[in-house]
Amino acid sequence: MTVELRPLGVKCNIQCQYCYQNPQRDAGNVLQLYDLDKMKEAIERESGGFSLFGGEPLLVNERDLEDLWAWGFQKYGRNTIQTNGALINENHIRMFRQYDVSVGISIDGPGELNDVRWAGTLEKTRAATDSTERAIEKLCAEWRPPSLIITLHRANSVAEKLPVLHRWIKKLEDMGIRSVRLHLLEVDDERVREKYALSIEENIYALRSFLGLSYELKKLKFDLFDEMREMLQGRDNKSSCVWHACDPFTTSAVRGVEGNGQASNCGRTNKDGIDFVKASVAGFERYIALYQTPQDDGGCQGCRFFLMCKGQCPGTAIGGDWRNRTEDCEVWKTLYRALEQELLQEGCLPLSLSFRRIELENKMIDHWGKGENLSLLQASSS
Repeated sequence: MTVELRPLGVKCNIQCQYCYQNPQRDAGNVLQLYDLDKMKEAIERESGGFSLFGGEPLLVNERDLEDLWAWGFQKYGRNTIQTNGALINENHIRMFRQYDVSVGISIDGPGELNDVRWAGTLEKTRAATDSTERAIEKLCAEWRPPSLIITLHRANSVAEKLPVLHRWIKKLEDMGIRSVRLHLLEVDDERVREKYALSIEENIYALRSFLGLSYELKKLKFDLFDEMREMLQGRDNKSSCVWHACDPFTTSAVRGVEGNGQASNCGRTNKDGIDFVKASVAGFERYIALYQTPQDDGGCQGCRFFLMCKGQCPGTAIGGDWRNRTEDCEVWKTLYRALEQELLQEGCLPLSLSFRRIELENKMIDHWGKGENLSLLQASSS
């Protein structure tokens, strides 16, 4: 479980043109104020520490950041932050060291490859990207290498751009970066799809290229591929939320805390521009329905990768309707097939081809029907 603390909600210093939080911004639902005491009380109710999130959390003034991190370090022994990195300064790095802050940075590549993360003008955008790149170098040299999130789109991952992105990733490995998360573009606006979204074939080509690159890298890992391999072997204890059953009205893997102390959900499931209050009881109707609904009708019926994928993140569902499977289904199927073959060549029988698959599917469905979110590891080991 992750407690995402969002003091200023979705307020940000840049305007990524594909951002899944844009519906909230378009609706004017952007916080301007926060209450430190209410946020701390809400975090304590959730328990287990927190990650500063946004929008852009470094818009919070430095005095209050230090207050939160000093409190987090004293209470939980650690802190984390997810940022675009453009605002990181010397004082931030001092606080990262002093309060054991692990840093995650979202950047889509060097120079022009990051232009979709728009800052108002091309000049300002390139300057922000340069600031982020310098912050990554500084963190590697003076603190702890950050983890990175890279979103794939037409500005950085079409065939002619991929060699540039690959060379940059090799450079990052030499600098000390060890973890990179690859995201497919989440499309909430058809104008974004037309301008930036890769086709199914282009997404597959890009991910296959990164899979190939992963064999050349010695220390840097793309956790996406490691998680998918683990899921094929029935081990979901360390995999991220997109491979688990997620109720979009409770998002149990992400517990949001807003600046006023309100509990909220993962922003990826928020399609209406409204930051809904978190429901108190989780339901798994989506997964029961997907299992029984034909693929031609938006379901997953008969898919041998259902246990591993579960229709993937409801935030990426076909037509923005969480009841459907992900619109990236063919991309994930293709990648799962490739990894399935790798495991077979290594002498390992994937769960997708196991005689136990149907038995485990029925066990998961039975537990979901009771309101219980059984893990795949628990199901396969019992």
